[in-house]
Amino acid sequence: MSENSNNRASEATAQRGNIGPDRSGSLPKAWEPSIVEKTLYNGWVEAGYFKADTSSDKPPFSIVLPPPNVTGQLHMGHALDHTLMDAMARRKRMQGYEVLWLPGSDHAGIATQTKVEAKLKETEGKDRFDYGREEFIERVWKWKHQYGDVITNQMRAVGDSVDWSRERFTLDDGLSRAVQTIFKELYDKGLIYRANRMVNWSPVLQTAISDIEVVYSDDEGELVSIRYGSLNDDEPHVVIATTRVETMLGDVAVAVHPDDERYADMVGSSLPHPFLPDRQMVIVADDYVDPEFGTGAVKITPAHDPNDFALGQRHDLPMPIIMDETGHIANTGTQFDGMERYEAREKIRLALEEQGRIVDRKFPYVHSVGHSERSHEAIEPRLSLQWWVKVDELAKMAGDAVRSGDTVIHPKSQEPRWFDWVDDMHDWCISRQLWWGHRIPIWYGPDGEIVCCGPDDEPPTGEGWKQDEDVLDTWFSSALWPFSTMGWPDRTPELEKFYPTSVLVTGYDILFFWVARMMMFATFADSLENSVLSDTNGGEGHARRTDGATANTDRGNRPQIPFKDVFLHGLVRDEKGRKMSKSLGNGIDPMDWVRDYGADALRFTLARGANPGSDLPVGEDSAQSSRNFATKLFNATKFALMNGAQVGDLPAREELTDADRWILDRLEQVRALVDDALDRYEFSLANENLYKFAWGELCDWYLEIAKVQIPRDWDAASDEEVQRGVNTQLVLGRVLDTVLRLLHPAMPFVTETLWKSLTNGVEGYPVSLVIAEWPGQDLTNGGAEIDETAARRIEDMEKLVTELRRFRSDQSVKPTQKVPAKLDFAAADLTQLEQATRSLVRLEQPAEDFSATASIEVRLSQATITVELDTSDTVDVAAERKRLEKDLAAAQKELDNAAKKLSNESFLAKAPEKVVEGIRERQRVAQADFDRITARLEGLPQV
Repeated sequence: MSENSNNRASEATAQRGNIGPDRSGSLPKAWEPSIVEKTLYNGWVEAGYFKADTSSDKPPFSIVLPPPNVTGQLHMGHALDHTLMDAMARRKRMQGYEVLWLPGSDHAGIATQTKVEAKLKETEGKDRFDYGREEFIERVWKWKHQYGDVITNQMRAVGDSVDWSRERFTLDDGLSRAVQTIFKELYDKGLIYRANRMVNWSPVLQTAISDIEVVYSDDEGELVSIRYGSLNDDEPHVVIATTRVETMLGDVAVAVHPDDERYADMVGSSLPHPFLPDRQMVIVADDYVDPEFGTGAVKITPAHDPNDFALGQRHDLPMPIIMDETGHIANTGTQFDGMERYEAREKIRLALEEQGRIVDRKFPYVHSVGHSERSHEAIEPRLSLQWWVKVDELAKMAGDAVRSGDTVIHPKSQEPRWFDWVDDMHDWCISRQLWWGHRIPIWYGPDGEIVCCGPDDEPPTGEGWKQDEDVLDTWFSSALWPFSTMGWPDRTPELEKFYPTSVLVTGYDILFFWVARMMMFATFADSLENSVLSDTNGGEGHARRTDGATANTDRGNRPQIPFKDVFLHGLVRDEKGRKMSKSLGNGIDPMDWVRDYGADALRFTLARGANPGSDLPVGEDSAQSSRNFATKLFNATKFALMNGAQVGDLPAREELTDADRWILDRLEQVRALVDDALDRYEFSLANENLYKFAWGELCDWYLEIAKVQIPRDWDAASDEEVQRGVNTQLVLGRVLDTVLRLLHPAMPFVTETLWKSLTNGVEGYPVSLVIAEWPGQDLTNGGAEIDETAARRIEDMEKLVTELRRFRSDQSVKPTQKVPAKLDFAAADLTQLEQATRSLVRLEQPAEDFSATASIEVRLSQATITVELDTSDTVDVAAERKRLEKDLAAAQKELDNAAKKLSNESFLAKAPEKVVEGIRERQRVAQADFDRITARLEGLPQV
């Protein structure tokens, strides 16, 4: 026994009732998260725990929050995103890093403008044109200041440990400066240009929209086959099919495959347009056409179909636009001008029928149709004059960053999708016909001049000069997010300390739309002359340069990347694996879970299910399970505190019991596994193991053993029992301390509450778990070798207890009933665990006149143990016999029914094999029940 332990024992002997003071009084009666969460969070913010220090000597760790729409509310995808980022930030903070988790929101051009326009229409009966551009934008800013903080308040509710002092908005002055800077740099290098190209057009919003804002659904429509050319079968004609009859007003050609012999003689000839006598539709041959599909002939409308546009470019075809911005037929010179597109669809079909040109009509015809995510109407592919980014060089840099390993995608299985996208990227449409957003910094002069202005340039003035009316795609400013939020294009302490960021966390579904664009713009920005990005410190794992060289040189002239790791998680789905949607009514509001179960339950559900790249099904049962886990932790800690659990130096290993050494060793094994898993972004593996350890090994086993090892009556305890009790209190305190630290990233509120009660007032412990040290091996088992003997003994004890509990259940012994039992603990090498085993299974020491009425054999690692028990006073034999006889009759009936069916040859010949196998299985189960009940009846004493 060590000197410290002797001192503890002596002190315990002298002051029997004061060992391990009861600290449970600092905890409420029950865990009610709604009462404590807001107060705890506000306390963390006020204490400055989340604020990053650019002058710190600690190694940096940085994440930028994917900016949610200012119009948005937290949905389950956000909740997963934020949980994982917060878990990373909290763990790194505890590991001694200087952490910057930078928050902010996106101005969300279309979403915000649409919402405000709808509000003005509802309240004032006006649209934006009634106000004019400047006044309307003022109204949007007013709306933003009044309603734009919903999602940030929800972030506080779920516990996001972001640096609120550095919160950014994509339209604030600093980010506007960054947008203008990169636009001008790209423009001056010929990487931004203006051209007529095909876009997704929203007739309701009257703007181009991005691919990510197009949602596809299977809609009912009609497939109409139209005859072009002569109505005489012996004269030149073709039959084409379309779901968009109205677009035939823009047809300029018919395409066939070059090898299609049916149309070989027609290639190069032309057919008259049914409604436009001055237009001849040429027959062209192109490999794009599938000769096996339909008639093998395809109508070509270059201005209203992306594939037709590409074919039109190859064949130098005219490209008449037949619709205006509102989706009405315009400028065709036909009777259909002025008709809305769906009205025109019907009228044109009827007119074609009158001409005898409708060959076939399939209705309803279900096909995939793209819709605007914001306004919900079907999008209209349309040729439009827009601003574009030339992406070839930029996409190559983004691809090379991953190929070279400068940026690593997790999981690696997502890499092929990344390369498929960046290696075949099309030019990016960056202009939107909106008023809310970053206005394109281009001015047009009276004599055709075009001037691009950067943030420090004076725009041209005078008569005839006018700025471009369009604004930039929201994704343009979001693509600058990792470095614009830190002050780029200026050299700032934030860039110097925290750029590039350590990791980007987002869903795999926006790998292309956002992640790729950030990579493109970041690598481009670093390639600029006098880049302020190339000599930044490089985030976690990168050393700050002190020799004046740039990171560019260090990296073999490769441009600096915006993040070292990209962690892609899956989508949150319902418990059946379906995507959450309004139409299915299966969506879950995460704030409902926060209200009903607590933020920790929401977070732990998501963290426990988050496998890299895999979708996560969740339901109400998941949240209830996590809430139960938080309650289990609370009750276990409160019990431990009531029994004097305390933090402090651990006794020497040789002074600990088998159970003490086992739990500390298991704690170390779990800690090592958790560390390794979290380093690899395996959140599910880490939290599932923590759950199993805390609930199963700590609460279900060690706490029960601790009840035996801690004396109930310290005054009556021997010195040895006092010493064992003190040791147990310290081990229990150490295990709880470590488990709460490990769980803190995923469950910050309950762990903070419990840890404060455990450590309050103890010298050397910080006032908050947020700033406590992340556990290492020194905090678990002190770096000792794993005690295999102790592990084996506990495993044997668990098996023995499990078998005895099963026996008691089979014998219908009440859980609270004590049963006299005789067994040789020495033979099982479980002498030290005898008292705990008897306590766990409620076994009494046998009296001298002990007479066994039952016995059970249990095979353990060292020997097969026979346990003799006297159950004569624990079972109502008559009642038990009556119950068992009833169960035996039911089993016999099941056996008879199965035997009858299986002996019926006619039934066996006709019934499906699956049905027959089901009956055989029922027979096997019934036979097992019959045998078990029979044996139980035979074992009952006679009365």
